[in-house]
Amino acid sequence: MFPVEDNGIGIKPEHHSLIFRKFEQIDSSLSRKEEGTGLGLPLTRTLVEMHAGKIWLESEGVPGIGSKFYFVLPW
Repeated sequence: MFPVEDNGIGIKPEHHSLIFRKFEQIDSSLSRKEEGTGLGLPLTRTLVEMHAGKIWLESEGVPGIGSKFYFVLPW
């Protein structure tokens, strides 16, 4: 298992299913502070799944606490 943590804005539980969709943005407003195209996590998920692995996250959406992503690959 490989963990990846950040201390960013966090992801609320109701948005967990959105972040692995291509071009999906939790905040799609023009005044948003966070950048991105919505491709990083979907591409990562695709690569992990191509190797018969799984990826998931743990985050409560609390700013400063961030998110924890995990992925496993078969040995």
